[in-house]
Amino acid sequence: LAHKFGVQNFVFASSSSVYGGSKSTFFSEEENVDNPVSPYAATKKACELLAYTYHHLYKLNVSGLRFFTVYGPRGRPDMAPFKFVDRVSRGVEIQKFGDGTSSRDYTFISDIVGGVIRSIDRPYPYQLFNLGKGNGTSLNEFISIVEKHTEKKAVIRQLPDQPGDVPYTCASVEKARILLGYEAEVSFDEGIRRTVDWYRTTQSDDSSDEVPTETPEIQPSGLSRSPSWAQIVSRSAIISK
Repeated sequence: LAHKFGVQNFVFASSSSVYGGSKSTFFSEEENVDNPVSPYAATKKACELLAYTYHHLYKLNVSGLRFFTVYGPRGRPDMAPFKFVDRVSRGVEIQKFGDGTSSRDYTFISDIVGGVIRSIDRPYPYQLFNLGKGNGTSLNEFISIVEKHTEKKAVIRQLPDQPGDVPYTCASVEKARILLGYEAEVSFDEGIRRTVDWYRTTQSDDSSDEVPTETPEIQPSGLSRSPSWAQIVSRSAIISK
C-alpha cells in the first residue's frame, strides 16, 4: 500500500527484544540479531527483513524503530510499570523474579513519541534506530522508585528467574542522536512520578459504582509480557489492554 499510494516515508515499530541475550553494554543497531530468544522477538526481526525487502524492490524510504520498554500514562496494563504502580498502590502482591539485578532501559512515552515524529520528518532509504533512554534501571531500583512515589511499601513475592527473560537491556542511541536529533529527556524516576500522578487522577475520577476487578494472573510476570489483568474505569471510558 505504501508503494501503491506513493508514501514518502514508511516508519514502523520494532523492538529491543531483537537483541535477545546480547552481552553488549549498549545495544547497537550494528549488532547481529539473527538469533531471537522469543517468538515475539522473531516476529520483530521478520518485520525488519520484510521492510528491507520492500525498500529494495520499490525504493521505499523505510525506518524501523527499536523501542526500549515504553511506559507512562495509559500504558499497557500487562507491563511492569503500570502493573507495579497499580498493585503497590492497592497493597496487592507483586512478583519479583530473580535477585533484582536484572535491568531494563525504560523509556517514557513522550520521548518515544518525539523519536517517532523525528523519524517521520527525516526520511532515509532504509535505517534502523534504537529509541531508548540510554541507561538501565535494575528491578530492585524500580521497586524502590515505585514505593517512593506511591508512598506505599511493596508486598513482594520472591520467585526464581523466568526462562526466556533477558537479564539486561540498554540502548545505544548515538545513531538516533546523529541522524534524527533524538535525545531522551525524562528520567525513570520522573517518568514513574508522572505515571503515579496520572494513575491517582484516574482513580479519583472513577465512578463510585465501578470497582476494578481482580483475577489471578495467567502466568507470573515481573518484567515479562505474560498476560495479566488491569481495569481502570475513567468516567465513561475503560482503559484496558
